[in-house]
Amino acid sequence: MQRAGLVARLTLPDALAALAEAAAWLHRRGCTPVLERDSAEAAGLAGRWTTASRDTLARDVDVVIAFGGDGTLLGAASAVVHANDDTPLLGVNLGHLGFLTEVSRADLEPALEALVSGRTTIETRLLLKGRVMRGADLVDQHLALNDIVITRGALSRMIEIDVYVDDRFVCHVKADGIILATATGSTAYNLSAGGPILHPAVDAIVFTPIAPHTLTQRPLVLPAAAQIRLEPVVEPESDILLTFDGQFGAPLGPGDVVTVGRAPRVLRLVRTSGRTHFDVLREKLKWGNP
Repeated sequence: MQRAGLVARLTLPDALAALAEAAAWLHRRGCTPVLERDSAEAAGLAGRWTTASRDTLARDVDVVIAFGGDGTLLGAASAVVHANDDTPLLGVNLGHLGFLTEVSRADLEPALEALVSGRTTIETRLLLKGRVMRGADLVDQHLALNDIVITRGALSRMIEIDVYVDDRFVCHVKADGIILATATGSTAYNLSAGGPILHPAVDAIVFTPIAPHTLTQRPLVLPAAAQIRLEPVVEPESDILLTFDGQFGAPLGPGDVVTVGRAPRVLRLVRTSGRTHFDVLREKLKWGNP
């Protein structure tokens, strides 16, 4: 590893301190740290190390390291995938729950040692591609690692949505919204809405209604190859929003159609330890030990 891109949550002092520590450690080991420009400014490191914008950080480095929580990693993942780059991503958890962030603060130096010595593994994760069509016009599109969500605004009433899978009608949903989640995102919003937890190796998309009006409308696990079409009933006074990983949002208007399917590429996550997915679930969800 010759160059490492570093990005941190700007409002979290511990994350900025960990970024500075990692940059110094990598430099001592002969690896060039490249800091995301705003993170360098917030950490007081502007002018000390090479910097790059968030949009270009992943292009000329061997790995991107995100310091913060899952939200920080999702933001970094968005920058990587929208730059059309295959650079792997490592998360250092300075937040709270941290399902995606692989490394704890205490394990930072051993993780960096594993990186520079090549003792890591790479996991590939499914990405979703969501598109908003207004007639024949493409209004918006983004990729998502965790989920794509249609939800009502703060003052909006219950949403009604027609759901199709592979051009076949599935159901008419009356709810506060709908979550379409990957296995990676199954432990995020999907979990809080009562959806199932999927192992990351499961190649599937979870369809989960949010507070459905009909209690028999339950979460549904679909094949990852499924093409999903959502047709919300949007009236002029409606306040309905489509979000991608909580990072991007698009208001939906009358006649808008949302299509969601597997993206043509994947995200590569770095693993520096032997912890399994079940170890993470046991730790984060307090399942306990025998």
